Amino acid sequence: MTIRVVVADDQELVRSGFAMILDAQPDIEVVAEAADGDGAVAAVRRLAPEVALLDIRMPGTDGIEACRAISAGTGCRTVMLTTFDSDEYVFEALRAGASGFLLKDVRREDLVHAVRVVAAGESLLAPSVARRLIAEYTARPPAAAPSARLEMLTARERETLLHLARGLSNAEIAAALVVSEHTVKTHVGNVLSKLGLRDRVQAVICAYECGLVTPSAG
Repeated sequence: MTIRVVVADDQELVRSGFAMILDAQPDIEVVAEAADGDGAVAAVRRLAPEVALLDIRMPGTDGIEACRAISAGTGCRTVMLTTFDSDEYVFEALRAGASGFLLKDVRREDLVHAVRVVAAGESLLAPSVARRLIAEYTARPPAAAPSARLEMLTARERETLLHLARGLSNAEIAAALVVSEHTVKTHVGNVLSKLGLRDRVQAVICAYECGLVTPSAG
């Protein structure tokens, strides 16, 4: 299946460069480019792509607001791109529903990989972003007990969420629980559905916020 992508960046050279890299792949097609957030949202609504690459800082409607509108109103998944390695943008993007977060100095092969991963329903963070996410929760006082929000999960689903928070892949979770990967995918889907989460990144955040896992245990 061809992955259809919208690329949004207010700098034409940057935008066209990303588009060229992605269009050169046999399984990826850039269906539209946009210079601002409004253009990106309109393109996504009109063309229904699988993935939108969004620069965070754009004139008018910025990437965060565009991500929020796309996440709330479409099935398109978003990857945020920025030159600014800042906590403020990381957490705003994740709360807005971003499924990936990369810095603009990303290598071309990592950019292509990110689009494929996100299109497949997974999530991806640049290593520096992942470190900042863990550091954020390390700085917080630990929760006294797991949130009542987790009570709707079965014991297996709680175990699955715990392993997700520790960064395990589906194959690694399957080995830890001694079940098939198909069963793990079912558990992951149930966790996301019951907790109202969009993807694995939000599941990790939820696990920390609900007190299921603490930085020292993760």
